[in-house]
Amino acid sequence: MQNINDLLEHVDDLNLNIENIQKENLQQAIFSHYLHNHSNGVSLAYKDGAFNYVEDLLQDKNRDREISEEMAKSTLSHILKSYKSEVPFPAPKKPTFKFIDLFAGIGGFRLALQNLKGKCVYTSEWNTNAQYTYKANFGEIPFGDITEKKVKGFIPEKFDVLCAGFPCQAFSIAGYRKGFSDTRGTLFFDVEQIIAKHRPKVVFLENVKNLVSHDKGNTFKIILEILEQKLGYKVFHKVLNSMTHANVPQNRERIFIVAFDPDQVPNYSSFKFPEKVKLTKTIHDFIDYEKQEDRYYYSKDHKYYPELDKTMTNPDTMYQWRRVYVRENKSNVCPTLTANMGTGGHNVPLIRDTFGIRKLTPKECFALQGYPMDSYVLPSLANSKLYMQAGNSVTTTLIQRIGKEILNVL
Repeated sequence: MQNINDLLEHVDDLNLNIENIQKENLQQAIFSHYLHNHSNGVSLAYKDGAFNYVEDLLQDKNRDREISEEMAKSTLSHILKSYKSEVPFPAPKKPTFKFIDLFAGIGGFRLALQNLKGKCVYTSEWNTNAQYTYKANFGEIPFGDITEKKVKGFIPEKFDVLCAGFPCQAFSIAGYRKGFSDTRGTLFFDVEQIIAKHRPKVVFLENVKNLVSHDKGNTFKIILEILEQKLGYKVFHKVLNSMTHANVPQNRERIFIVAFDPDQVPNYSSFKFPEKVKLTKTIHDFIDYEKQEDRYYYSKDHKYYPELDKTMTNPDTMYQWRRVYVRENKSNVCPTLTANMGTGGHNVPLIRDTFGIRKLTPKECFALQGYPMDSYVLPSLANSKLYMQAGNSVTTTLIQRIGKEILNVL
C-alpha cells in the first residue's frame, strides 16, 4: 500500500490532464461525467471508463513501475473522496429530474434546466471550442460526435428530458416518399434513435424559425411524423421570440418543439407554451458603458467610418453594417445574433457610446442570450469563436420559461 501513497502525489495532476481537451476526448468525457455523477445511479455508465482513464494516466506518469488494478482503484477512490466541483454552475444538490443535453453548444439548455433543479446526466457537443466553454462553466467535457455508436453508448438508460438544439440538415425528398419518412443522413436521425431506445418522458427541441418552411414545409412535416406516428409522442410546437417571451431585447425567433410520452405523462394535454411578457429591459441593461478595448472601435480613418458616423445618431438602439449600408433597428432592440458575426464583422451589432462607434463585445452578446455575465466564464478563445458560440446559442431565459411549463405538467 505504500506504493499507492506514492502514487497519490500525482492525483492533483489528473485535473490538469482534463484541462486540455483533445479532439479524441472520449476518455476525458467519461472521466468528467463520472466525477459529476459518482453519487447517483447513472455513474455506472461511466465507472469502467473512468477507472481505465486513471489507470492509463498513472501508468503514463510512473513508467518505471507496473500499476496494479488495486492501485488504480484506490487512486480513483481517493479522487472521489477529495473531489469538489468548483465551477460557476454546479448541479443542484437535490435535483428533481434528470435530463441529457445533445448538441449542447455552450450549455444554454443546461443552465436553464439546472435553474429549475434539473440534473444533467449526459452531454454531447462535437465542437472543441464550445467544449472549452462548456467545461469552464459546468466542469464536464462533453462527449463528441453523437452520430458515433460508441458515443451514444454512454447515454444512461433512464432520464426524464431529452434536450437538443439540433442542426437542421436537408431531408431528402426521396426519403419523404417512404411511408414513415426516412431521416437517415440527417442529425435528426440520431435524435430519433436515442428517443426510440431510451423513451424519455419529454423531448425538448429548438431550431431556427426557417425549419418550419424548409423544403416547402416537408422537413418539418417529417419531424412531426416521426415524433407522433413512429415514436408515439404527443407534440406541441410554436415559434417564440426572445423579445416577446423572455424579456430580452433581442429580435430572435426560434421554433420550439415539446413532445410527451403519453404512457409516462398522461396529463400531457395540460401543457402550454409560456404567454408573452412585457419587454421591460432595454439594450442599456446589457451594454457595458465603460471604455472597451480599442479593437472594438472604428477608427476615424476606417473606410466605413464616415457612413457610420452620419447614420448612427441614436444612442438608444443598435445598428448593423450590412456590407454596403448601415441599418438601424427601429424597434430599439438588438437584431438577431448570428453564428457568422465574427467572420467578417458585417453582422456584429454596433452601438455608439461615449467613446465612439464600436461593435458589441462577446460578453455583451452572451448577456443578450440570457447568460449571467457576472459569473459565466468566457475562456481564452479568439473573438470569432466566441461570437459564433453566442450566435449559435439558445436564449437561456426563454428555455427556462418553457422548461417551467414542462415541469408543471410533470
